[in-house]
Amino acid sequence: MRDKRRGFTLLQLTVVVVILVTVLAISLPHWLHSVTTANENVARESLHAYNLALFEYWTTYETYPKVLANLGTGPQAGVAAAGLLDPVLASGRRSGYVFAYAPGELDFDGTTSAFSLTAAPRFPGITGRLRFTMDQTGAVRVLTNSTAAANSENR
Repeated sequence: MRDKRRGFTLLQLTVVVVILVTVLAISLPHWLHSVTTANENVARESLHAYNLALFEYWTTYETYPKVLANLGTGPQAGVAAAGLLDPVLASGRRSGYVFAYAPGELDFDGTTSAFSLTAAPRFPGITGRLRFTMDQTGAVRVLTNSTAAANSENR
């Protein structure tokens, strides 16, 4: 008499699981690399957006802002809330990167004519591998370990 049970054997299920795990093991590193590369590209684009907003702020108020939040919106438009950036960029975080803004020293008239902006991955190696910096010239540079060490020694 023939057995009428339907279903899969343990061997068949094991083979399917092994195939799925193998495909996942092959594709996961590529997917993670794609995500970190995308985050790095967004960080570069964000620095360019900051550059445009900072230039607009400087041409309007003849100084650079004290903090990045001054580029965002607020209850009353002005020096403290210029409305040049969306709230996400004005907060200093986007797509796994953290943006650190440092205005330059005050000039004799109380204004600032320089700044430094650094983009660092929030979780290095996971959300991004590269660190970027930009100053009032608008040039975006990649920071290497030797560049960061040299900059910290000069301060």
